[in-house]
Amino acid sequence: MSWSLPAQLRGALRLCRSAWTQTARVALDIALPTLCVACREPVAGEGVCAACWGKLSFIAPPFCSRLGIPFVYDPGPGILSMQAIADPPAYQRARAAVRYDDVARTLVHQLKYHDRTDLAPTMGRWMARAGKELLADADLLVPVPLHWRRGFSRRFNQSGALARAIGQQSGVAISRDALRRIRPTEHQIGLSRTERASNVQGAFKVPPERRAEIHGRRVILVDDVLTSGATTDACARALLRAKAAQVDVLVFARVVEAHKVPI
Repeated sequence: MSWSLPAQLRGALRLCRSAWTQTARVALDIALPTLCVACREPVAGEGVCAACWGKLSFIAPPFCSRLGIPFVYDPGPGILSMQAIADPPAYQRARAAVRYDDVARTLVHQLKYHDRTDLAPTMGRWMARAGKELLADADLLVPVPLHWRRGFSRRFNQSGALARAIGQQSGVAISRDALRRIRPTEHQIGLSRTERASNVQGAFKVPPERRAEIHGRRVILVDDVLTSGATTDACARALLRAKAAQVDVLVFARVVEAHKVPI
């Protein structure tokens, strides 16, 4: 014989649990000061303290109009970096909020591996500002997907959290399922540029039922970090095969190699 609580009682219990959780969270916030995610010093509000804020290297013009790589001097409008000329990517433009330095790495790792989803709104706000030019032309935000096995172990996709924050800032629609990672890939850390490209080749696909959503649309791929560009390039190729009109890339941080001199 099965037995269940009446619907009204179940609803009352859910309200009690919700109220208790909220009360416990407030009590914890009062008991423990908010700490800077980078240096662990107490900080007013959330995110980073003033000292770590000063260490963040925000990317601003002048930069390569294709890859968003910052230049050491202003060569004039529309100038491309040597990398963009020698090895142009499948995507049209890439923009990043900050350089991938120590503080940026800590923010990314806290979001990605330690469930600090509370950082996504701030990081997304910085990304929306860096990608203002891209967002003005965009129809759709598509986060770089995780394979379902990795998504299950992490419990959430950090790129999806960032895309949601950017969408709230910009009003651009989000499609979380327009792109799928159809096979698991090795971690890219420690791989050469060639190995990274081989690792993600053929790993992404637009499902047949999502092709109409992509066809003719101007898409922005959203990710946390841009290193060699192999992952975003593989994603862009999959979207272009599905007849996307254009694919741009917006990330929180990008690795910037030294001595990037424009031509």
